[in-house]
Amino acid sequence: MGKGDATREIILDEAAGLARQVGLGGLTIGSLATRTGMSKSGLFAHFGSKESMQLQVLDHETDRFTSEVVRPALSAPRGEPRVRALFEGWLAWDSADGGCPLVAAAFELDDQPGPVRDRLLHNQRDWFDTLATIASTGVAEGHFRPDTDPRQFAQDIEGIMLAFHVASRLLSDPDAAARAHRGLDALLAAAAAPAAP
Repeated sequence: MGKGDATREIILDEAAGLARQVGLGGLTIGSLATRTGMSKSGLFAHFGSKESMQLQVLDHETDRFTSEVVRPALSAPRGEPRVRALFEGWLAWDSADGGCPLVAAAFELDDQPGPVRDRLLHNQRDWFDTLATIASTGVAEGHFRPDTDPRQFAQDIEGIMLAFHVASRLLSDPDAAARAHRGLDALLAAAAAPAAP
């Protein structure tokens, strides 16, 4: 990585940290300049516009999510172990300071048309596809019933994750993680293939 790329990564890390506090909409070149001690003109040279900065931060966080949550889970055995690994990775990701910026962006941008929402929509569809594919491999491995609907499974597990996000971050519920694990256990039990006779 060259010096310019390294500088950009540092700036994007700072921008992402700020976005976790103020949301993508609250992220401005001015607020980032204050946080980093850089000049607005210097930051403008990196991003060109607020929208470009938001898009780059969204891509940066999506890449981090893939590296920290998705890739490690894909190294787990296929089927139920992979579902559990992905779930645990996501809970750890959402429990970090500021929570999951992608979930926050989904709530923030759901009714705001434009390129940033379009990018987030694309990323969220990829995420649902990942969840559904992992559910399908669970069927192929014989862990889940053959009639398991992968898209329904993806929506149900996402629902547990979003409930955890609200319970832990907004409500400060100390039992949020335990409830999320019970929710996952119930979902997996409902999808489980019947035991061989």
